Amino acid sequence: MRFGLVHRIMTDALAALGLFALITSGELNRWVTVAIVLGLVAALALPDRWQDLRLVRHLGVIAPIGLLSLQIGRLGLGSPVLPLAVEFAAGLQVVRLATRRGAAHDQQVVVLALLHLIAGTVLGGGITYGLCFLGFLIVAPGALVLSHLRREVEGNYRQGARDRTGLPVDVPRILRSRRVIGKQFLLFTCLLSVPIFLFTAVLFVMFPRVGLSLLLLNHGRPERMIGFSDKVDLGGVGKLRSDPTIAMRVEPSELAQDPPLRVALYLRGTAFDQYDGRTWSRTTTQRAPADMNGSTVRIRRPPDPTSDRKLTIDLEPIDPPVVFLPNDAVAMRLLGRGVAVIGQPTTLLAGPEGEFKYVSPEDRGLRYEVFLAGKNEPPPRPMSTAERARYLSLPAALPSRIGELAGKWTGSATTPYAKAAAVEARLRTEYRYDLESPSGADANPLDHFLFESKRGHCEFYSTAMAVLLRTQGIPTRNVTGFVGGTFNRFGRYYAVRQGDAHSWVEVYVDGEGWRRFDPTPPSDAAPQSEITGVLAFMRDFVEAAAQRWNRNVVGYDLKQQVSLFRTVRDRYASLRESSKVASTLGTPRRAWLFVLGVALIALGGYWFRRTRRPGEAQKSPKKADELSAQRVVALYRALESALVVLGVPRPPSVPPLAHALGLEALGHPAAAEVRALTQIYIEARFGDRQLDEAERKTFNDRVRALKQLRAEEQEAA
Repeated sequence: MRFGLVHRIMTDALAALGLFALITSGELNRWVTVAIVLGLVAALALPDRWQDLRLVRHLGVIAPIGLLSLQIGRLGLGSPVLPLAVEFAAGLQVVRLATRRGAAHDQQVVVLALLHLIAGTVLGGGITYGLCFLGFLIVAPGALVLSHLRREVEGNYRQGARDRTGLPVDVPRILRSRRVIGKQFLLFTCLLSVPIFLFTAVLFVMFPRVGLSLLLLNHGRPERMIGFSDKVDLGGVGKLRSDPTIAMRVEPSELAQDPPLRVALYLRGTAFDQYDGRTWSRTTTQRAPADMNGSTVRIRRPPDPTSDRKLTIDLEPIDPPVVFLPNDAVAMRLLGRGVAVIGQPTTLLAGPEGEFKYVSPEDRGLRYEVFLAGKNEPPPRPMSTAERARYLSLPAALPSRIGELAGKWTGSATTPYAKAAAVEARLRTEYRYDLESPSGADANPLDHFLFESKRGHCEFYSTAMAVLLRTQGIPTRNVTGFVGGTFNRFGRYYAVRQGDAHSWVEVYVDGEGWRRFDPTPPSDAAPQSEITGVLAFMRDFVEAAAQRWNRNVVGYDLKQQVSLFRTVRDRYASLRESSKVASTLGTPRRAWLFVLGVALIALGGYWFRRTRRPGEAQKSPKKADELSAQRVVALYRALESALVVLGVPRPPSVPPLAHALGLEALGHPAAAEVRALTQIYIEARFGDRQLDEAERKTFNDRVRALKQLRAEEQEAA
C-alpha cells in the first residue's frame, strides 16, 4: 500500500465523518446540507496537481475570509448565530480539503474534523452521530499517526536532512513507497481505538451526570414534526398518510409473546366542538396547570399501579407539544429524559376537550406512562344542559338535506348508540377514501362530499358523522390524533408514524360518557407502514437501535447512573456471598495482604525485565538484512563521491535514478556507467538482489575507474 495514498484516504475519511456528524446535528437546512455534500465530493475528487495552481492557492486564502464576511453580514441581518457558526465550520473544512498542500494542511483537516465531531456531540447525538463517532474513533489513530509521519518527512526534506543511512530524504519516493506502511501497521494502529473507546466509555458511565440545561444548550429543533393545530380545515389537509417519520413509540405493559403486527391504538391529541360549515375549532382555548402530584397527573382519578394496565409512550418533539392519550386514560406519569440541574421541570397544561400540552426546558419530546381504566370504573358525571348545547350546535347555512339524510340513515334506531352505529356503517360502506377529494374546494365541502363526490379523507368522514348525528340531537365532537402503530420486533414496541395521523368521532352516550366511532373505511384507517419484507426488517432494526441509543446514551441521566451503580453493587454483593474467593478474602486484612502480594509480584517481574534487557541487547548480533543494507548504502556513497570528483554531484532533492537519467540526457561520457551502477544499487537496496563479496569488490573497482576517468581528462587537458 502506498504511503501517500493511504494517508490521503484516511484523512479524507476523517473529514467526511466530521462533516456528517455536523450535518446530522439538524442545524443545517436542506439546501445548505446539499451544498456541503456536493462541495465535499468535489473537494475529494480534485486531482493533486490542481492544488498547486495559483488560482487554487488564492482560493484557499480568499474563500475563508469571504465565507466569514458573509456569515457576519447574515448575523447582522438577524440570522441565528448557531446555524451560522455550524455552516461556517462546515464550509471551512470543504475549502481546506480543496486547497490543501502538504502535511501541514492535512493536520488542519484533522483538527477541523475533531472540532466538527465535538460540535455534533453538543448539537445532535442521534444514532447517525453514533455511527460517525464509531467510524471516527477507528480512523482517527491511523490518520493522526500517518499525518505526523508525513509532516516529519516533509520537514526533514525542506531542511535537506539525511536519513540514518546518510542519504538525503526523498519525499516523493517515500510517498510512492509500498514499504513504509503495511496491513499490520494499519491494523494495529486502528486497534488503538479499542482502549480509547473503553476509556471514553468508563468516563461516560462514571462521570457525574447533569442535565443539558446546565450548559444552556437547549434550542428549538428545526426538525420538530408538525402536530395538530387549534383548527381543522376540510380543504387544508396534506398527504400525511405517506409520511413514515416516527411520531411516538408505544410499549403496552401487557404484551403477548407473539403480539399482532398492527394495532388500532386511537391516541387522541385534541378535540373540537364548533363547526362553522368548513372549519372545526374550539369554543374555548383557555388552559390551566394540570392536576399534578409530583410527576403524576390526574385525569379522572389517581392511578393504581398494582391493577391498572399501562402504556409507556415515548413521544418525539412535535409542534404544538400535544400529549397523546387513549380515550380510556385515567392518569399519567411523566418519565424524565434527563435530570436538569438548573431550569424548570416539565409541566403540563390542561386545555379544553381533554387536551394536554407539555412545557419542557429541553426540547427533546416527552416520555410518559398512561394508566388505563378498568372494568369497574364509576359512571361519568352527567352532561350539563349548557355543555349539551355546545355539542349540538350546527352551522347556520347547513343544507336541510343533510338532516334528511341523517334521518333516513338512522331509520328505526332508537338509542344514540344505535343511531351512531348506523351512520358509521353507511359511511364505511358507501363512500370512498381519497386524500385529494374535490369536495375541499367547494363552498360547502360537507354537502358536496355527502351528495356529490362521495369521496374524501378521514376528516370528511368524521365531520360528516359528527354533523349528521347532531341533526338527530346526539352530542358529538371531532377528534384528531394517531390511529395506531406497527410492531417493532427488535424493540418490542409499536411505532406510530406521522402517516398514522387520523380523525374520528366521539359520541356522548348518557350513562357511558364519550364513546369512540370511526366512520372511515377500516382498510384506510389502519396503519399504512409495511410489516413484512427486507425493508421492514431493516427499518425495525434501525429504529430499535435508535431508540436504545436515545434512551441509554443521549438520555443517560443521574437516575440511570444511580440505578446502574446499584445494580453493580447488588451483583457484586451476591457474587461475594456465593464465591469461595470471598471467604478467603473476607476480612479487610486478608484483602490488603492479597493486593500487596500481587503488587510485589508485578514489581519483581518488572525489575527482572529491566535487569535482563541491557545484557540481552549487548549479546544479540545485528540482523543480516541490516548489515546488508548498510553495505549497499556504503557502495552508493562511494558512487556519490565519484560523482563529486566528476563534477556532477547529485542534488539532495533528486532521486538516484533520476540523476543518472539526467546525465544520459546531457550526454555525459560517464552517464552509461553511472546508470548501470545506480541500477545495481536500487536492485540491491529496494529489490531482492543480494550482492556477495565479489560483486561488491567489482562495484568498488568500477567506482574507482570513474574517478580515474576524471584524472585522465585533466591530464589530457
